[in-house]
Amino acid sequence: MTDKVREITLRDGTSLPQIGMGTWQITDREIMKSLIKNAYDAGYRLIDTAAAYSNEIAVAKAIAEAGIPRSELILSDKVWNTSRGYDAVQEACKRSLKKLKTDYLDIYLIHWPASMKLYENWAEINAETWRGMEALYRDGYVKTIGVCNFKEHHLEALSKTAEIIPFLNQMELHPGMRQEEIMKYCLQKGIQMEASSPLGNGQILQRKELLEMAEQKGKTPAQICLRWEIQQGLMVIPKTSNRERLYQNIDVFDFELTDEEMRFIDAIPYCGGIGIDSDEVTEFG
Repeated sequence: MTDKVREITLRDGTSLPQIGMGTWQITDREIMKSLIKNAYDAGYRLIDTAAAYSNEIAVAKAIAEAGIPRSELILSDKVWNTSRGYDAVQEACKRSLKKLKTDYLDIYLIHWPASMKLYENWAEINAETWRGMEALYRDGYVKTIGVCNFKEHHLEALSKTAEIIPFLNQMELHPGMRQEEIMKYCLQKGIQMEASSPLGNGQILQRKELLEMAEQKGKTPAQICLRWEIQQGLMVIPKTSNRERLYQNIDVFDFELTDEEMRFIDAIPYCGGIGIDSDEVTEFG
């Protein structure tokens, strides 16, 4: 692991880099090829993908063409909504393993909980899907397991039947969308929070407060956002296909925000994001 990136240790003892590379909406194989090579050179070791991103094959080809040893990468993947249930989640994982040309995943996550909007028995569906995740974990197909977009009531319901409490919860989190309640809950339960869309949809980067703070510190607004998240102990997976921003995003371990600056960013009101409610999500996201 590069010395540049700090690590987070999960409840099961797994050490993960605090910052990784997101790949959402990146499907072009040539772009992926240069992106992964540049990311590796910059110091990224965690690559976050998902069955729903339709880029697992592109990720595998890019890793192979860059000549990066599998042992030097942390591959994180997610099961999609159409593969819920004990058997279906295991079959979906094995399809993803084949596409990624690997015999194990470092991280495997449930992409979305079954929503109350669609299912009266949402808790039972989530429990059966999680039971399949636990089997994958026990059988060595995945090194650690978790969820995405699970609110407190989803996790509480899951805890009634789970043998293993999720180690990770990946959720949209950024200035203007603090997710304070679920952050507090996960901290109490020993569930590591991972910020997906840590820069929102980009609107946050135009906030006057962040622009001024970035100028004062000689950093970019994106670096200020990522540092705010890292200082809270979050893992972050920013996504960019721009080489310069790729290098900038990982260069956030050489400065700190003061307590006053952290509180100042805490107070930024909602100003845009992806904003999908996991209680309203459909099978299509």
